[in-house]
Amino acid sequence: MSELIDRRRALLSPSYRLFYDRPVHPVRGEGAWLFEADGTRLLDAYNNVVPAGHCHPKVVAAMAAQSARLNTHTRYLHEGILDYSARLLAKFPAELARATFTCTGSEANDLAIRVARFVTGGTGIIVTENAYHGVSGLTAEISPSLGEAVALGAHVRAVPAPAPGVEFGAEVARACADLARHGIKPALLVVDTVFSSDGVFSDPAGVLAPAVAAIHAAGGLFLADEVQPGFGRLGETFWGFARHGVVPDLVSMGKPMGNGYPVAGLVARPEMMAEFGEKIRYFNTFGGNPVAMAAAMATLEAIEEEGLQDNARRVGGFLRAELGARAAVRQVRGAGLFLGVVLESGALASRVVNRMRGLGVLISSAGPKGDVLKIRPPLVLSEDQAGMLVAAFDKAVADG
Repeated sequence: MSELIDRRRALLSPSYRLFYDRPVHPVRGEGAWLFEADGTRLLDAYNNVVPAGHCHPKVVAAMAAQSARLNTHTRYLHEGILDYSARLLAKFPAELARATFTCTGSEANDLAIRVARFVTGGTGIIVTENAYHGVSGLTAEISPSLGEAVALGAHVRAVPAPAPGVEFGAEVARACADLARHGIKPALLVVDTVFSSDGVFSDPAGVLAPAVAAIHAAGGLFLADEVQPGFGRLGETFWGFARHGVVPDLVSMGKPMGNGYPVAGLVARPEMMAEFGEKIRYFNTFGGNPVAMAAAMATLEAIEEEGLQDNARRVGGFLRAELGARAAVRQVRGAGLFLGVVLESGALASRVVNRMRGLGVLISSAGPKGDVLKIRPPLVLSEDQAGMLVAAFDKAVADG
């Protein structure tokens, strides 16, 4: 392992980071398991990129078959992108009926910003205080979690996440007013609908409605960033925004769409995309390519056919109840298989994360203080595997 680390230092940019004090070296994956080079088996309770589980046979077969036939781009006709779009859009409210495909969630959010600014004529953007929405030039400017070295844009205002005592709608209204006072017309409110980087917040279920009303009253649009909470992960609903009874103007998707293959996209109201598309061309060489669409279709089919949304609800409920009963846990937030477990300090959370890695269970931490354990496994996680996670947590805490 030390040789690999030395090679990374010699060959890669120092901007790359490794997880855990003792880095993971996986060579194979299956379901919710990762297997290291020495044969060690790790329970992956962190990887939301593969909702159907690592190396799902259906997805692998679909990608291989399409790769063996054809892989081009969206400037040629192809049934795959149309079939998948129809299947995907059926998961949305009727008002959201146009899809554009990219390779990453950053690109999808970048495109959403461009669309919103074109449609509204504004430039102002409102995000939460520790949000993460991407690494492109535009999205880095609206991602406070990247750190103080990455400056927010002059057109960006950050508001508190909806923690207890925070009137989220009022905070968004105040941010809109502040933008206007500085001669900046609001264009967009961007919300990760489970507030992942802010520390995982999902309740109360209607907290988004007043905020959406505030941005609309100011002439802006609402972008639901579903890159992390989407595709059934929250259990109760397929999309995070649906828990709040709102219909976004734009919805961005990413990581889980292709179960590990780079697929992302933006779904929007048709009238907005008609106005944007009439005057501005958007083309992404790899976005929506036939292999990407085959992977995405197989992933969506696996989620549906294997009942993974319901599994997220059931197993997530078990985890929430078990962890919530532990004395070391101050609060369990989130829904389904996206949980934020609040501990007394960031130092304790860091120790627990690394000790659980040593016990064969992978999780991470989030929040501005780093005191929230972030648990977001593949949606195939079983109740037995969830029990292993709880046992590892107990031992990690007991070890001090």
